[in-house]
Amino acid sequence: MSVNKRKNDKRNKVGQSKKTNKETKVLKDPTKLIPKRINLLFFVIFVLFMILIGKLFHMQVLNSHFYAEKSISAGGDVQIIEGAPRGNIYDASGKALATTIPVQAVEFTRSQNATADEMYQVANKLATILSNDIDVADLTTRDKKDYFLANAKNLEKIANKLTDKEKKDKQGNDLTGSQIYEVELSKVKDSDLNFTAEQTFAAKLFKEMNSTSTFNTTKIATGSITAEQQATIAEQEGDLPGITVGTSWDRSYAQNSLTPLMGTITSQKSGIPAEDLDAYLKKGYQRNDRVGTGLLEKGYESELQGTHSISKVKFDKNGDVSGTKTIQKGKRGDDLKLTINLDFQNAVNDLVKTQLDQLIAQGYGQYNRGAYAVVLNVKTGAVLALSGYNRDPNTGVITDNTLGTFQSVFTPGSVVKMGTLTAAWNAGVISGNDTLTAQSIQFKGSPPINDWWGDASPMALTAVEALQYSSNTYMMQLAMRMLGAPYTAAGQYLNDSNRVKVYEQLRSAFASYGLGTSTGFDIPGESTGFIPSAKSKDASGVNVLYESFGQYDNYTPLQLAVYAATLGNNGTRLAPHIVQGIYEGGNDGQPGTLIKNITPKIMDKVNITPDNMDVLHQGMYAVVHGAGGLTTGKPMSAATVSISGKTGTSESTKILGDGSQVIVTANNAVAFAPSDNPEIAIGVVLPDNTESNASSGTKANQSIVTGITDLYYSNEAFRTN
Repeated sequence: MSVNKRKNDKRNKVGQSKKTNKETKVLKDPTKLIPKRINLLFFVIFVLFMILIGKLFHMQVLNSHFYAEKSISAGGDVQIIEGAPRGNIYDASGKALATTIPVQAVEFTRSQNATADEMYQVANKLATILSNDIDVADLTTRDKKDYFLANAKNLEKIANKLTDKEKKDKQGNDLTGSQIYEVELSKVKDSDLNFTAEQTFAAKLFKEMNSTSTFNTTKIATGSITAEQQATIAEQEGDLPGITVGTSWDRSYAQNSLTPLMGTITSQKSGIPAEDLDAYLKKGYQRNDRVGTGLLEKGYESELQGTHSISKVKFDKNGDVSGTKTIQKGKRGDDLKLTINLDFQNAVNDLVKTQLDQLIAQGYGQYNRGAYAVVLNVKTGAVLALSGYNRDPNTGVITDNTLGTFQSVFTPGSVVKMGTLTAAWNAGVISGNDTLTAQSIQFKGSPPINDWWGDASPMALTAVEALQYSSNTYMMQLAMRMLGAPYTAAGQYLNDSNRVKVYEQLRSAFASYGLGTSTGFDIPGESTGFIPSAKSKDASGVNVLYESFGQYDNYTPLQLAVYAATLGNNGTRLAPHIVQGIYEGGNDGQPGTLIKNITPKIMDKVNITPDNMDVLHQGMYAVVHGAGGLTTGKPMSAATVSISGKTGTSESTKILGDGSQVIVTANNAVAFAPSDNPEIAIGVVLPDNTESNASSGTKANQSIVTGITDLYYSNEAFRTN
């Protein structure tokens, strides 16, 4: 055997030995192959599931209508859901404020065989039958072109004029049907669209019909459809495929001082607003449901909406209707009855407007921005009146502004002082009816801050007297104690290192009464006030002192009334509500059977002892009935029942057009009556007047409180809530 052969044999034996060893190792550890095979199997299954899910998504979501129509064309059924008429809204005495009025409607149900030319012919026939007073403002040029090309002759004429080049794209490929249609649209001339009024009406009808999806029904015309027109449509039923006469409804609002509170609803065409769509769909709504877009209509949407009617329409294999089955009968929405008596509301409006006119006539209203008054039931939180007027100081024009009672904010002034005492008690810097010295307060390098009666000699005042005389310096000293830097003498520095904490303490006490926070009002859209951040540059230590007597944060008139009601309730804050109850829809122009009575809702309880609450009540009583020349609310003592209240006069600087400045004041008031067993609470705001101080000038704020109280007790019907 040659040497080379022996070497090759040796190599072969070594190779075979290595191969045998490798195979032996594999055989010795076969479990290493199992995970790889399992992973491969799982991967294949995962891919198959993803393909299946993708197919289902394509069928059920992206192309659901296509497959639904395919199913129906082979014989099947489709579910039709229609909204019910909306519930009505009444005032406390049963006067209709918002009502649903049935109207006749022409409906179009689109079959799977309906062609554009067929709908064109139907639209033209209908246009000769119905009155062409339908609104066509939203008819676009594209809509008119679609109508023009829906005529088979017009379409054929334009299609025949298209060149081969116009039927291809830049790469020479044939255009799709929809792409060719876009080219055909571009060929329609303006002169082709010079429609008569009847043709324009027909174009509008065609637009509504063409936008109806297959097997669905759309109301294409509503309004004054006469009996003669209905009969004509019935007679020509064979020439009007898909057309029937049904019923729809319109929303009607009585025009009065409560109308702004109603809000509005969408049309069937616009349906649910995009921003609310997901939320409503989850509740079972349909996209074209008419829903409330604000205020009462939106706040009580679920009650007013009603129950949908659901029916199944069966189709044979040719796609023709073979029968209809009712699955759920529709039920019109429930009615709302408000807490406000329209007659009382109107009387309060007249009173507020009269006082505003007198204020201006007396020369105090050059810069005035209006007048506002809110009346609440202390025991239930029911809203009894929302009166608001806006005045343009540049033109002097006065307009109704009912919404301003809970959406506009103003500087409250001294009416907050009961809240300041509450914060001071909670902070432990004062006890009960403690006495402090009302005096001129002067910081290093700053002018003195005095009470409204000037820089008189220091005067020892109890907490009750501080409210009675409305002492700002008493409240400032409370705030300084809360800062940890009590006032000692003129010329000291203001240590405001704890100002953030004190802001929070004051605002927490105010909020417990309803100031600077949500009141829980059942009409959406209320303002919570203007409350600058305690950490902002503007929130200085000096402004903490101004906060203590109501010259910094801003609140709504509604918040002031809630504040007064909370004081009348011994510290229990109730949510104000304007709906008294939910009723079944009646058929005689009145609400039906009561379904739900709106009961008081507790929002908060003020952290205050009964003894301290008694101090506040004594102070508010003394504001109106106290002796002495510094008593601030004496005009309110003229009411037929005893009033407890607090006035407030906040000052601000107004910059005029020529750059000059003028000091303007807001004349406000909060009150409850009767003093010993409160039934009503009142908040009044008259912003930007030229009253000099609390002892002179207009007393319109107090006259409004007195007048409202007398009105309320003058008529038993006003006290039914």
